Amino acid sequence: MTWHRFGADTRGSSLIEFALLVPVFLMVMVGLMGAGTLMWAQFGLQHGAEMAARCASVNSTACGTTANIQAYAVTQTYGINPPASTFTVSTPSCGKQVAASYSYQFLATDFGLPAITLAAKACFPK
Repeated sequence: MTWHRFGADTRGSSLIEFALLVPVFLMVMVGLMGAGTLMWAQFGLQHGAEMAARCASVNSTACGTTANIQAYAVTQTYGINPPASTFTVSTPSCGKQVAASYSYQFLATDFGLPAITLAAKACFPK
């Protein structure tokens, strides 16, 4: 086979294009899934803080103590399963305030991504 015929041969070009683009496509897909789970965890943490602040202000029998408020916040948090110590309860001028700080670790830890601290805060008037 001469060099001219070798350069003009296009068989296998689709395989080479596929091999070059698949890693990029997979990295984009894993990144999108990681961003989606991060947003889901943030929204879940915010939901737990909001519901716990509301319960602390409205329902004093179920959420009368700090431990009860923290336990209620854990049950209302979806997407993650944080410990009760993630939530802190205070009573500023706005009413009952519940704040949360959670260290989120990405699913793709093999890429060397650091943990991100998610924060949420909600205050509900009395």
